[in-house]
Amino acid sequence: MNALFTAGDDVVLRVGRPTAEPDAAIWLAALLHNCGVRVPRMLSKVAYVEGPFAVYAVARQHSVGRIDYGEVGSLVARVHSIDPSVVPSEYPMPSCWSFPWWQFERLLAEVGDMVDSRARCGIEEAIARHALTIGRPPERPVLCHGDVHPGNVIQTDAGVVLLDWDLLCLGPPAWDHGPLMTWTERWGGEPAVYESFAVGYGRSMRGDPVAEAVAELRLVAATLMRLSASRLDPTAGDEAERRLQWWRGDDDAPMWQAV
Repeated sequence: MNALFTAGDDVVLRVGRPTAEPDAAIWLAALLHNCGVRVPRMLSKVAYVEGPFAVYAVARQHSVGRIDYGEVGSLVARVHSIDPSVVPSEYPMPSCWSFPWWQFERLLAEVGDMVDSRARCGIEEAIARHALTIGRPPERPVLCHGDVHPGNVIQTDAGVVLLDWDLLCLGPPAWDHGPLMTWTERWGGEPAVYESFAVGYGRSMRGDPVAEAVAELRLVAATLMRLSASRLDPTAGDEAERRLQWWRGDDDAPMWQAV
């Protein structure tokens, strides 16, 4: 997790706990820029380190309007074309399947007392439905952003900028398609977000077994993580219940809210 602090109109200070060499984030930003991927511009060649924290001075991005999801798709396709071997060895590139929030059985066990039988049934059916599809190493893994959704994209005067590379990983291209495949229908996003993304990317992955699995199972992960958060943050409880309604199959289940 990171915290952002504005420092005037043109600078943001990003503070977080690095999981690798602190300067690796700066090297990655330079690499992506050189590969034609628009990312926030680092304003220093080194990170400032204080105890377990690293601070990065980053050029502030100013939103100018609606996001061009076609350009988002084009940028993601460019990321997928980068040879993973050129990424600095100091920057972690785990398998996409290895993230803790993808360990559904453990997560469900941790919040099991908060899930009623109908919702549990819906969640378990989703996990079982894709059990044979996920987790297998792809024949040709690509470099993935890891978390492509509207909160990690901003439209600027220069075009779309991709934010937050903390979940950079290796995986199938479907990994970066899944989040937007449910954005309109489940999160109440504007119509045809994924369709525009797919045009820019060069193809749609609707109907692809891996992409469909990633899309649905990210909803499972989002639900279980919101339930877990509600143990410490009571305000998360309302949203957790909102998500459980959908897993129960309620006809009037409301749209989810990204929080």
